[in-house]
Amino acid sequence: MTTPPTFRDFAMASMEGDGSAAAVLLQALLGTDESTSRAATDHFRAQMATGQAFMMKAMGMRTVVEARDEAALVTLLGECFALPPEVAARAAGVVMARYPAT
Repeated sequence: MTTPPTFRDFAMASMEGDGSAAAVLLQALLGTDESTSRAATDHFRAQMATGQAFMMKAMGMRTVVEARDEAALVTLLGECFALPPEVAARAAGVVMARYPAT
């Protein structure tokens, strides 16, 4: 049985320079289509190169998911992946469903 992809898997593929694998992972994680996932991955990778402040922002997604703050997650998805608000809102719903409250 294959384990479901995680954002850590996505980040590792991005850091290793495998944009194609990262985009496939992101597509599964956010429920976005292929072209949106690729553009989002490219944006993420470009932002990642800007430094630690961006990575801290991206890592903040875990905190907002654990806090069940869907509005904050929509904002972070928009900022980290350049997703339009309506796409970020759908993706936030997918993420919240994937990681239910414990």
